[in-house]
Amino acid sequence: MSTIYDVLRRPLVTEKSNYLAGKLHQYVFEVAEDATRTLVKDAVETLFNVTVLRVNVINVPGKRGRRARSRRMVITRPTYKKAIVTLAPEDTLQFFEGV
Repeated sequence: MSTIYDVLRRPLVTEKSNYLAGKLHQYVFEVAEDATRTLVKDAVETLFNVTVLRVNVINVPGKRGRRARSRRMVITRPTYKKAIVTLAPEDTLQFFEGV
């Protein structure tokens, strides 16, 4: 890792992540492959000026699929790493609001 700006790649916005953000104060990000819990915690705290209570890191495997026209060709989606960040109850991230 060169900087903290390289740790967080993008926020993952799904129905489940909207529920986690609204009820449990947890936000989901796609992170770099070599990111650790402490790097993710430091990046979120400095970039968004919030207090991080806990970080869970998950390696998401790639899924295999097939092409519609030729059923023999197998396509694999890439693997990625995601982090579920739990914030203090008084902190929120504004770009997750109203999605």
